[in-house]
Amino acid sequence: MKTAPDPPTDETSHSSVMLEETVSYLNPRPGKIYVDATLGMGGHSEAILSSVDGVKVIGIDSDPDSVEAAKKRLERFGERIEIVNSNFTGIEEAARSCGALAVDGIIADLGISSRQLEGSGRGFSFTADEPLDMRMNPASGETAADIVNTLPARELAGIIKKYGEEKFASKIANAIARSREEKPLETARELALIVAGSIPVKFHPPRTHPATRVFQALRIHVNDEISSLEIFLQKAVPLLSAGSRIVIISFHSLEDRVVKRAFNLMNAACICPPELPMCGCGKSQILKVIERKPVLPGASEVRRNPRARSSKMRVAEKI
Repeated sequence: MKTAPDPPTDETSHSSVMLEETVSYLNPRPGKIYVDATLGMGGHSEAILSSVDGVKVIGIDSDPDSVEAAKKRLERFGERIEIVNSNFTGIEEAARSCGALAVDGIIADLGISSRQLEGSGRGFSFTADEPLDMRMNPASGETAADIVNTLPARELAGIIKKYGEEKFASKIANAIARSREEKPLETARELALIVAGSIPVKFHPPRTHPATRVFQALRIHVNDEISSLEIFLQKAVPLLSAGSRIVIISFHSLEDRVVKRAFNLMNAACICPPELPMCGCGKSQILKVIERKPVLPGASEVRRNPRARSSKMRVAEKI
């Protein structure tokens, strides 16, 4: 098997995490079809396609800018890569549109790419004077600005607490509500400054921006990320051929809990209460969890790519 490609340069400078681990667990084989359900800049797809001749990848992404960038990066693979502009909840439809009724492996990297953080123009970065948008697909739904400028402070605090696990959620929401009385919040930088000013300096995290959890919460809410992940997992596993694997890389505890819970449920042959003398649920095991604990990036990768620091990989195999 070939090794994963060297880190990309220039317009594809975003570095995907745990490439070697992804290729190792998926074990791509000639003539087989794999789905990169969160294509992004195409790093995992490139690693799979480069690992062995004759393998095919279906790449899915809801962000049209990422789709165009990935097409350029992966064009040298020709017909071995097919790209679909769709949310990963549409994985069944995407696979079928490419002629695949079953696939031989699935990878989903749930993180936001460096390109989206730094160059999307949609307000994912704390320091940019970009519109407070945060939609992965700029043609869909309400923006982060809609949320912070219209929701009552209590509802806003609930979102920040639920999806950001931020202990200063109420204080931050009240500060946002006071600020928007003078003028609506328009940019990511404005929001970041309000959040940073609402959290006592002694509680500012040493390695991340104090607004990190708030931005995470708003992005998750705007894109309905947790519900979408749950739907994706339910739709992805039935697509897998027997003996093939699904690899999920998450970047925060909310996502990891969803993946762990789903894998454990599909790994169980019975979910009846233990006091019942006989099984009444009729459930059968459909997945085998490969690693009980999440796979973490190596120290060398974290040094090379700080984004990898918070990543966790979970792997399961179709029965």
